[in-house]
Amino acid sequence: MFRTLKEDIDIIFEQDPAARSYIEVILTYSGLHAIWSHRLAHAFFNMKLFFIARIISQVSRFFTGIEIHPGAKIGRRFFIDHGMGVVIGETCEIGNNVTVFQGVTLGGTGKEKGKRHPTILDNALIATGAKVLGSITVGENSKIGAGSVVLKDVPENSTVVGIPGKIVVQNGVKVKDFNHQNMPDPTGDRFIELEKQVAVLQQELLLLKGRKNSDDHSSL
Repeated sequence: MFRTLKEDIDIIFEQDPAARSYIEVILTYSGLHAIWSHRLAHAFFNMKLFFIARIISQVSRFFTGIEIHPGAKIGRRFFIDHGMGVVIGETCEIGNNVTVFQGVTLGGTGKEKGKRHPTILDNALIATGAKVLGSITVGENSKIGAGSVVLKDVPENSTVVGIPGKIVVQNGVKVKDFNHQNMPDPTGDRFIELEKQVAVLQQELLLLKGRKNSDDHSSL
């Protein structure tokens, strides 16, 4: 237990150049407080003391702005940088040496039962504001770009960016050209589809009106 607690501190010194002393890290790093609170809450969760576990997690959320469900499984040397707005779901599994930044969501996609949150394997990095949703796997040594929305499995040694997330680098090789000024816009695409459908319906309505007018004149 004490080795794990020390590793939680050591990883901060490795990842954050702003860390200056042990006392500063222990007293002021909300990500560390959230992880330690979670380790305690998870222990109660495993003992099926679910209410106590949720109380601990909610108190931690109030003070740190980081919400980790007590059921989530988190490995060693997990680093939350800044941390405000991080959400980690109940069935999420996180490996060793994983780093996440503020605003990251490791969540589900609905009200499905069972394994419904992501599995993040060793040495992965999830950047600011990224959303990794559903029972998917992010492979070892992979990186999720800031603001990305990932809904499918990510192979190991890959870099994913965009909405929805697309692999742009795998095993050090650029997969395809990706223009950050032309990010995918599924909402805009949907509006374009709706406009086309409305135009088709308008044409059909005009045709029906024309036929009705022709029938009226014929009857006269």
